[in-house]
Amino acid sequence: MSLTRVSPPYRELRTRPWHAIVLCCREPARELARLIAHVGHVVPPVLVISPAADPKQIGGAFRLGATSYLVAGDFNRSALSAAVDGTLHGHTHLSPRAASLLQQGGAEPPSAVEAAEGGEAPRRALSPRERQIMDLLANGFGAMEIGGRLSLTEKTVRNNLSNIYAKLGVRGSTEAVLLWLGITPRRGTSLG
Repeated sequence: MSLTRVSPPYRELRTRPWHAIVLCCREPARELARLIAHVGHVVPPVLVISPAADPKQIGGAFRLGATSYLVAGDFNRSALSAAVDGTLHGHTHLSPRAASLLQQGGAEPPSAVEAAEGGEAPRRALSPRERQIMDLLANGFGAMEIGGRLSLTEKTVRNNLSNIYAKLGVRGSTEAVLLWLGITPRRGTSLG
């Protein structure tokens, strides 16, 4: 895999297909919209790296089609490598600060259109116990901590999480939390 630096207006992105894009910018929602406008075809997975630690910027980036989001200075080299590799394969990654901001309810609620199209579907698809588990997961608790709070074994929580992921049609905890918060992660679809 090779990396090529491109700058606005992103004309270089039209010359060949890309496997993934790493977008480093201060205003991710604005820059991602510009990037999408210039790509002009199916947009590959996008990893946003930004100093913007604003829930609206993070949520906006995901709504526009970002796959992953890292807040600058909130990750190490290993986490960056994992995020690039995961994003390349369509998996969602968040730095701890981005995850915390989204989990604290900073994401905008689904629009009226999203609600009409099933924005509440994730909650309805789960049993009351699974909703409890998702609420705790969305607040940053791990399987062992969730088990302790709900008097369940860690294995039972992990089994429940596997069932939840299957019901929600997601690949892991980050995608589940984003969906739970009303942010549908993009999966290689056309945004143009």
